[in-house]
Amino acid sequence: MTANAGPGRVTRWLESTHPAFFVLYAVAASFSTYFCMYAFRKPFAVGTYEGLEIWGLQLKTAFVISQIMGYTLSKYIGIKVCSEATRGRRAVLLVGFILAAEAALVLFAVVPPGLKVAAIFLNGLPLGMVWGLVVWYLEGRRTSELLLAGLSCSFILSSGVVKDLGKHLMSAHGISEWWMPAVTGLVFLPAFVASVWLLNQVPPPSAADVAERAERQTMDAARRVSFVRTFLPGLVLLLVSYFFLTAYRDFRDNYGAEILKGLGLLEEAAIFSRTETIVMFGVLVPLALLVLVKDNRRGLAGAYLIMTFGMLLMGLSTLLFDAGRVGGFWWMTLVGLGAYLAYVPVGSVLFDRLIASTRAAGTAVFAIYLADALGYTGSIGVQLYKDFGRPTQTRLLFFRDFTYILSVGGAVLLLASLAFFMRMGTRRASVRLAQQDSIA
Repeated sequence: MTANAGPGRVTRWLESTHPAFFVLYAVAASFSTYFCMYAFRKPFAVGTYEGLEIWGLQLKTAFVISQIMGYTLSKYIGIKVCSEATRGRRAVLLVGFILAAEAALVLFAVVPPGLKVAAIFLNGLPLGMVWGLVVWYLEGRRTSELLLAGLSCSFILSSGVVKDLGKHLMSAHGISEWWMPAVTGLVFLPAFVASVWLLNQVPPPSAADVAERAERQTMDAARRVSFVRTFLPGLVLLLVSYFFLTAYRDFRDNYGAEILKGLGLLEEAAIFSRTETIVMFGVLVPLALLVLVKDNRRGLAGAYLIMTFGMLLMGLSTLLFDAGRVGGFWWMTLVGLGAYLAYVPVGSVLFDRLIASTRAAGTAVFAIYLADALGYTGSIGVQLYKDFGRPTQTRLLFFRDFTYILSVGGAVLLLASLAFFMRMGTRRASVRLAQQDSIA
């Protein structure tokens, strides 16, 4: 699966084909790769594990926190591993990470409850680096907004689909909630391997891509430090909002079954897939339209405005729900749409535009992993706060209160971060980056 032997037939065809065919191919390959990854990460969340506790926590909460801890540690490791990964290693790493995750799910099925917590931690440990390795294939191109928007739809849709599949395996085939995650992963394993092979045929950015979006390079420690120092104030404001936003999105994702049960919707057929399909298309359109903005500084501002609108949509839809103007299904859908509008750009187009506008030497993958590492740390903190700080409050009510706080606070932080980057300016940022590189 390496690229060391030179470009193959598919790669050569992609280099010369019409841009529309290239976009369709790259989106399909990356979408499929990450879609399949979720079959190894999220099916366990559809189980409720009712009446089971460990260490004073509900067993499901312990599973959720344990997997997020592994996933978070993976993000911290990925700051180095993904930002330094060469093209020849990426496909091997992707397949190796998924095989390790599937092995952990088998352990989850067979070991005692106390060790199941450790097994789900091991499951999360390799999965956090998959996103960065996939993004490496797509960033730094004139069509990156289209490619990354298509990729981002994968985890919006797949989370619902794999959970619906998990429900089906338990209800229709009698598979226990302990074996269901491993079986779901096994179903998707051949498709994942095929998808990685297809993704690995995508050629590097062309000379025209480099001229418009800057060359993307691996980043050593000195370059990573230089990047953070240059953009520190704006990054801090952004990352604080993302800290809580990741926790919010993850809470909705991991406890969607409990929230929908509180709304009286859990037993509806394909309920997860229905809400997330609407969310997916709602996110895809505005992000894809950013490709029409050729000026990179304006494109960066556009990404921020999409995120701010998402934050405000979460609060507005909750006000409508409380007033009885929308039902539970549409409330769950609209807060999901708002959350993903705010969440997705950070992991896709935002840092791609920042690097393109400043001509920073490096890769958006580093900044994405810095944000994700902090974001999933916030997810762990909020999970613990809910169970220990508000143990008697239902997850539905906790989620509703969280929505109001994040909607207002997150929008303020995002607008302040945008103001910093707009005030800083492209030329000033380029000078500071050059000075930092000289010092390094």
